[in-house]
Amino acid sequence: MSLARHVLRSYRATPNTLSTISRLPINHFSTTRPNRLQTTDKKNRIPEKEVPVTDYDAGHSSAHKHTVHVFQDGATPHTNIPPAWQEQESVNPLTRDVYEQMPHTMRSMSMFGKTVIITGGARGLGNHMARACAEAGAKNIVIFDANQELGDEAAAELHDKTGLPISFYRVDVRDAAAITASVEACVEKYGVPDVLINSAGIADSNIKAETYDVAMFRRLIDINLTGSFLMSQAVGRAMIAARKPGSIILVASMSGSIVNYPQEQSCYNASKAGVIQLGKSLAAEWAKNDIRVNCISPGYMDTALNRVPALEAQKKIWKSLTPQNRLGNVDDLNGLCVFLGSDASKFMTGANLIIDGGYTCY
Repeated sequence: MSLARHVLRSYRATPNTLSTISRLPINHFSTTRPNRLQTTDKKNRIPEKEVPVTDYDAGHSSAHKHTVHVFQDGATPHTNIPPAWQEQESVNPLTRDVYEQMPHTMRSMSMFGKTVIITGGARGLGNHMARACAEAGAKNIVIFDANQELGDEAAAELHDKTGLPISFYRVDVRDAAAITASVEACVEKYGVPDVLINSAGIADSNIKAETYDVAMFRRLIDINLTGSFLMSQAVGRAMIAARKPGSIILVASMSGSIVNYPQEQSCYNASKAGVIQLGKSLAAEWAKNDIRVNCISPGYMDTALNRVPALEAQKKIWKSLTPQNRLGNVDDLNGLCVFLGSDASKFMTGANLIIDGGYTCY
């Protein structure tokens, strides 16, 4: 029996007490026979859905689409997905020849030979961190994202630029069953991942607390906080079953440590404070398993979400309150992400690293 299959059996044997929350509507591909989640109670079996998967394997120019089956309820939340905004710069993966010529310290700061899962990797900061992982020597990159079209485009582009095996799973991070099925499929294909980057999240801003809709609040908490936990739980469980060291990176926000001005966003701030405390708690709990958990807390970033006319006046205020007098570039988190995923940070866990151009100095 292969190590991957042994790990997968151990992983599946671990109880999962979480129920499915919700998911986005799913398109069905059927070019290969899918893996099925097993349930012993046929009377209580909930309807079967599918998680679409697109694989770009090394040496192949075309995509291979298939499905991972998952049993769960059919709730369909409404989600507004922003358009993609990505620069088209080149991506140059670290090769073995170059890696072997690097001194020990520089080797430890790479991600050479690692398998990386990144949520929210279809666009924005998550997409740029995926590119950085490729340049730092990652062996395989797996993108989880809720948007089928953008996810396929991101995976195809990254494969074309790097030649690396890239997989995309359409997964809503609120959906425990879909997450479990997709992580199991990743373990079967690539082995247990070395690094998880939780980058998926949403922001509700400029909404007064007294008028904030309770359904919006629950959705924001489910995506930002519950989603971070569900992803960490599924990947952490696989690492523990395999007795494999790993790094989990949660993308929080400086808003989890300070109150932003001038916009009202109490609920978003609370969700990110929860992510920071989740990271510290998981770090303490899983240190005995050699699994590290750290948070990146960005300041104001110049992403597509902030490139709207309605925010221009506020952006001037944000810049004036930032010592560097600018917003962060979309690649300004890349170095920190690679460091936390690399062996150079192997004695770092439970940290919350703020990268904000000095905003929190004042």
